[in-house]
Amino acid sequence: MTPKVRADRMEGKTPMRWIDIPPNWLAAHLLALWVLGEGGPQIEGRVWDALGVCLIVLGLALMLWSVVWMVRARTTPIPHRMPSALVTGGPFLFSRNPIYLGDMMILAGAVAWSGAVLGLLLLPLLLVILTRRFIIPEEKRLTRAFGPAYESWARRVRRWL
Repeated sequence: MTPKVRADRMEGKTPMRWIDIPPNWLAAHLLALWVLGEGGPQIEGRVWDALGVCLIVLGLALMLWSVVWMVRARTTPIPHRMPSALVTGGPFLFSRNPIYLGDMMILAGAVAWSGAVLGLLLLPLLLVILTRRFIIPEEKRLTRAFGPAYESWARRVRRWL
């Protein structure tokens, strides 16, 4: 007889898997932005400052809105865990990955606010990391857990926007 697997159980074989989470990747990219901004080419101006702050605030708000919807559905917002519900309302009406979109908005906002031109290189790097390390495995878990319901929703809603 096989034991039941809890819906929130972390997948993966390494005990350090909890370190491999999007907030840590975002923090690493923000640190890299700070390093790249020191001495590199800069773009300055109040427009960039305002745009940066707006993107950061909107990214945080989108993440919070997404987590609220997931908690209300009694599923986990924590990566690497098996979901217990398919959330298709709220921010999930226009993006399959609004929390990761929020991460990208925060980094883009930080790049604009800092004015670090080399920081633009970090955006596609974070996009690739989020897609390969988190989104693709999550899509596989959602397909396994919800089958046709997930596939139908995925056909209607884009991965990012």
